[in-house]
Amino acid sequence: MAFQTPMFYKYYSRTYRIDSTPDGGLMGTILNLHTGFFEQDQDSSHILELIWSTTESNIRGPYKEEKFIQETEFERSLYLTGDGPIFALYDTIKGIDDVVRKEGRRRTPQEVALIEALRKRTFKMWEDEAARIAAGEPPSFTVTSRLSPRQ
Repeated sequence: MAFQTPMFYKYYSRTYRIDSTPDGGLMGTILNLHTGFFEQDQDSSHILELIWSTTESNIRGPYKEEKFIQETEFERSLYLTGDGPIFALYDTIKGIDDVVRKEGRRRTPQEVALIEALRKRTFKMWEDEAARIAAGEPPSFTVTSRLSPRQ
C-alpha cells in the first residue's frame, strides 16, 4: 500500500514526521524534547502504530503541515529554555498568553495570527540551526530541557 508523504503526527508530546525513502519504504523523524531537534526514529514500529492508530489517546493526526509546525513549536516552548532569538520569541508568545490569562479571555484573532506567525518563524530558525550544525558549524545558541536528564 502506498502512502502519500510527508505525513505529520503527534506521538505523545512529540511531533513526528513520516517521509518516503528512495527505496519506497517509510522513515520517521521525531522531535527530541531534550535538544529541540528532530532525529531519525530507529524504531519503525512507531510508523505502523501512527498510521494504523484509530483510538490511541496519545497519538494525534495525521495533521496538515501548518498544524505540525504549530504543535512542534508549542512543545519546544513548553519543554526547552535557552538563549538567543528563538527563546525571545517564545517569551513574546508567553507574554501574550499571560495577558490573555490575566484578563480572563480568549486570544483575539490578531493575537492568534501573531502567535502562529511567530511559531512559523521559530520553526524555520530551528531548521536553519540544524542545517548549520549538520554542515559542521558550532551551535549558535544553547538549549536546556525542562525534562530530567537522559540516563
